[in-house]
Amino acid sequence: MDRPLFQPVQMGRIKLSNRIAMAPMTRSRAIGNLANEMIEKYYADRASAGLIITEGISPSPNGLGYARIPGLYNQEQVASWKKVTDAVHAKGGHIFVQLMHTGRASHPDNLPKDAKVLAPTAAALSGKIWTDTAQQQAYPTPSEMTTEEIKTAIQEFIHSAELAVQAGFDGVELHGANGYLIEQFLNPVVNKRTDMYGGSPENRMRFVLEICKGIVEKIGGDRLGIRVSPYGVFNDTGAFDGINEFYMTLSQKLSDLGLAYIHVVDHSAMGAPPVSPEIKKLIQQNFKGLYITSGGYDAQRAEQDLKDGKGDLVAFGRPFISNPDLVMKLKEGKALTPSDPTTYYTPGDKGFNDYK
Repeated sequence: MDRPLFQPVQMGRIKLSNRIAMAPMTRSRAIGNLANEMIEKYYADRASAGLIITEGISPSPNGLGYARIPGLYNQEQVASWKKVTDAVHAKGGHIFVQLMHTGRASHPDNLPKDAKVLAPTAAALSGKIWTDTAQQQAYPTPSEMTTEEIKTAIQEFIHSAELAVQAGFDGVELHGANGYLIEQFLNPVVNKRTDMYGGSPENRMRFVLEICKGIVEKIGGDRLGIRVSPYGVFNDTGAFDGINEFYMTLSQKLSDLGLAYIHVVDHSAMGAPPVSPEIKKLIQQNFKGLYITSGGYDAQRAEQDLKDGKGDLVAFGRPFISNPDLVMKLKEGKALTPSDPTTYYTPGDKGFNDYK
C-alpha cells in the first residue's frame, strides 16, 4: 500500500525517516529561559516524527516576550539544549530549532533586566498578554527600532544559528510568521517605516533576507528553513495589496539562497481566514527546496495532499501534544488522545509529559 506520509525524504544534509513534521508550539515550560529535564523528555518522546521543530526560542533577550519561553543566545542555554538534541538523536530523530523574536508581542515583565520591547514601528498590539507577575496586562507601545538596533537584531539571529549548531540541532527554522518580529517587518499593516527597511516590498524583505544570508554563510542553506503565514491575522497582521506577488518574490529570493525548506502556516482549521490555494501554489512553484504544509491535518488528508504534490512534508501540531506516539497512531489508524487546552502554556508536567 502506497503510504507517502511514512516514506523517507532527504532534507538538506539529513534523511528524514518519514514526512511527518512536529510543528513548533509554544509550551512555556522553560523556567529561567533554559531547557530542562521536562523539555528533554517531551521532545525525546516525540522523536519518531521525521522532523521535530521546537517551540519558538529567542535569539535575543529582547525577544523573550512571553512568560517562560526559552532562549538561545548564551552558553548556558546551549548546554541546556544539548541535552535535548542528544536525547532526540539517541532515539533516531532529527530536530530543528525555531528561532522566534517576539518583537512587539511582548511585555517588560516577561523580559530580563535591560531588555527592550522593540518593533519596526512604535504601535502597540491590541489585546492583552499574560505575565507571571501581574497576570493579563495590556501590550505596551514598543520602541521603534533604530537602524543600529535592526543591524544588532540581524546579528543576534545569525549568532543564535551558530549556537544552535553547537547545541546539536540539525538546523534552524526562522519564525517569519504569526506577527512576530520578522513578519512585523514583512507586513505593511505593521511596518510603517520609510527607511531602507520599510515602504517598498524590497525594503520590507530586507530584514529577513539579511538574516538568511548571514545564516547561510555561517551554517549553510541546507540547515535553514523558514515559516511564513501569508493571509494570517495573528498579532494584528492581515492581508495587504499585492500579497500574492510579495510572497512569490520572497519565496524566489529565499530559494536563491538555497534554503532547505519553506513552511507555510494555515490556521483556518482554528478559525483564522483561509489561505488561498493560489498563494500556496505560487510559493511552491517558486521555491526549489522542500515545502512543509500545515493546517488541521488528519492522516487521510495528509496522504492525499502528498500524493497530489501539495507538499513534501506535513506538519502536525496539537495532536503531538497529547499523542507522543502520533506517528504510530497515524500509521495504524488508532484513535488520538484529545489534548487539554487549559494546560498548553502552564508551568509544570501536567498536560506536558503526563500523556501516555
